[in-house]
Amino acid sequence: MKDIITTLLNSDEPSVRFKVLVNVLGERPDSPKIRRLQEEIRSSPRVRLLLSLRDKDGTMPFNPYKKWIGAHWVLADLADIGYPPGDRSLIPLRERVYQWLLSKEHERKIKNINGRTRRCASQESNALYCLLTLGLADDRTDELARRLVRWQWPDGGWNCDKSPEAVNSSYHETWIPLRALALHAKLAGNTESKKSVRRAAEVFLKRRLYKKQKDGSVISEDFVKLHYPCYWHYDILCGLKVLAEAGFINDERCNDALDLLESKILPDGGFPAEAKYYRVSGEAKSGRSLVDWGGVSKRRMNEFVTADALFVLKRAGRLR
Repeated sequence: MKDIITTLLNSDEPSVRFKVLVNVLGERPDSPKIRRLQEEIRSSPRVRLLLSLRDKDGTMPFNPYKKWIGAHWVLADLADIGYPPGDRSLIPLRERVYQWLLSKEHERKIKNINGRTRRCASQESNALYCLLTLGLADDRTDELARRLVRWQWPDGGWNCDKSPEAVNSSYHETWIPLRALALHAKLAGNTESKKSVRRAAEVFLKRRLYKKQKDGSVISEDFVKLHYPCYWHYDILCGLKVLAEAGFINDERCNDALDLLESKILPDGGFPAEAKYYRVSGEAKSGRSLVDWGGVSKRRMNEFVTADALFVLKRAGRLR
């Protein structure tokens, strides 16, 4: 793996170098070297494009959840690629997200059916995660965490399915709350968030991250393809990534997914993006991305997927 790490450290993309230095090689995030790199990320072409639709007030002039160019998604992207924390110029985007998630109109859409809150918890949890990571959290951020804990289903996850018969949590609506609450528990020392994380991890661990409990078959073919970004979608890499961040990667029930991930290593030591959920287009359609995240090819390395895969293998003790 030494050669592929060297390749990534020579990437033109500073966020890829950040992911490798901090998540794989263990550089301190507050070191002068990493702070300089984060300033490079701040001024990079990728970040300039992600923020290019801001108006004169510093916010986005459309719904914050507009895929994938709304304030909600832009902040989530910035948080995942190592954007420097504490940037006050992002506050208008933060306020737009709060205005949406904490509004009475939004709350009226939340339904409780048969004792289960039917909620797209990826929305609150993405906001929680990115505001903590970007150093923009305040008391309202803690309220997002409290809501997630309150809405958690008996089996440990979350789901927005309004069918009264729905009793199992959704993978798509659970992996981001797991990630966000794990970070909240760590940074805020919150015991309720910590308990919630333990329960949420079981949603994935008891199914070995991608298998049906009844017969061991694959739950969804999309779950075993690698993507970047995943946005709200689930795959084994994002599952392993959040379980590694939350401290569960050494649970033996991760081994099948880790074996599957290792089976996807390319001859050069990298990992491919096997599918994507975005399209780079000038048209104002849902799913538009302002940037290309490395494209899709089963034979060519995607740097973002590779950096995350190496982090997972490092935490699992499998990085040779």
